[in-house]
Amino acid sequence: MNRKKFLSNAGLLGAAAMISPSLLAGASGKKSKVVTNEKKIRVGLIGCGSVSTQYLPHLSKSPYAELVSFCDIRPERAQKTAAQYKVDNWYPHIDQMLKGVPFDLLVNTTDMQEHGRLNRIALLAGKNIWCEKPLASSYAAGKELLAMAKQKGLRIWGAPAVVNSPQFAFMAQQIKEGKLGNIAAAHGHYGHTGPDWSAFFYEKGGGSLPDLGVYNIATLTGLLGPAVSVVSMTNIITPTRNTGNKGLVKVAAEDNAHVLFEHKSGVLSHIQCGFNYFDPYGHGGAGQERPTVSIYGSKGNMQLVGYDWHPLGVDMATVDNPKTERFQIDAGGYVWQEGASVICECMATGKEPRINVEHSLHVLEIIEAAWRSQDSGKRIPLQSTFNWPML
Repeated sequence: MNRKKFLSNAGLLGAAAMISPSLLAGASGKKSKVVTNEKKIRVGLIGCGSVSTQYLPHLSKSPYAELVSFCDIRPERAQKTAAQYKVDNWYPHIDQMLKGVPFDLLVNTTDMQEHGRLNRIALLAGKNIWCEKPLASSYAAGKELLAMAKQKGLRIWGAPAVVNSPQFAFMAQQIKEGKLGNIAAAHGHYGHTGPDWSAFFYEKGGGSLPDLGVYNIATLTGLLGPAVSVVSMTNIITPTRNTGNKGLVKVAAEDNAHVLFEHKSGVLSHIQCGFNYFDPYGHGGAGQERPTVSIYGSKGNMQLVGYDWHPLGVDMATVDNPKTERFQIDAGGYVWQEGASVICECMATGKEPRINVEHSLHVLEIIEAAWRSQDSGKRIPLQSTFNWPML
């Protein structure tokens, strides 16, 4: 395939993904509450910290979203964010937010340890949810949230949004067409020297797996299908950390992880992540143009260039074209922080997003299984699955 033909095919693929709407449905299959005939979705965001500063510029430009309220346990942050986006409503507590100005979608960008608790409160109040990773503190808690959402005719989705990228779509298409032959193995890696603005990354329930490894796990399961078992090793390399909000803290969550999982298809894949990796590209990843995700098969190999949350292209070599070729794929506007904006569009138009909650829960179970494997020294079987292939 030459580059011109690929770009043409990729354009058609992207168009097909955008013009295949289906009704958003709850557990009963009935038409969901969230279809709004292309009206703007009213958004309330909770957690006005670092991640929100990435989400809000994208959401504020969406023709499908209307920012109506903000909430933060540090009220001054909510007030400042509301003033910045010319929104009248801000609150110091989720209970006040839920009793305040009405909204359709809660965007949860709080500390990861709080996600499950706040998501449950919001579902009980009748709100649809987009949540930063992870959805909950455990797979069991995540399943309870999904069951609650279905019972109430609501929807819940979770980051990361890596499956939305055109590079992911291209790689999935090559696998589907058999370009790599029988796939045997895959690898992903992502790490840096760790965030310094908040202690929650290093406290119980945090760690490099739910913060960093989650991206590669979502990418590899999205491309290769559900995993059936996990074995891992994790540890703590740096026992204390200086943080912006709590000063020097003792590290309780793993900051170094290797996870090996077997997919239902038989493929073995591996990810590594950590908060002790010197990376000249830093936390923001600007300038990273080398492969970080690799897939190997009997007839070819394929690498994702750049991070899967900031992909730049795909390298591929096959028995028919043994010289590695780099496919420079137009991102089509994709950015890692687009998840909530995409969900607003889908809620407004009735399209079904590629990202789905069952996949998010599968990724969460893998992370939890990795911790259990380290604690027990055993291989951990998995219960969850999701509809695959995703394209």
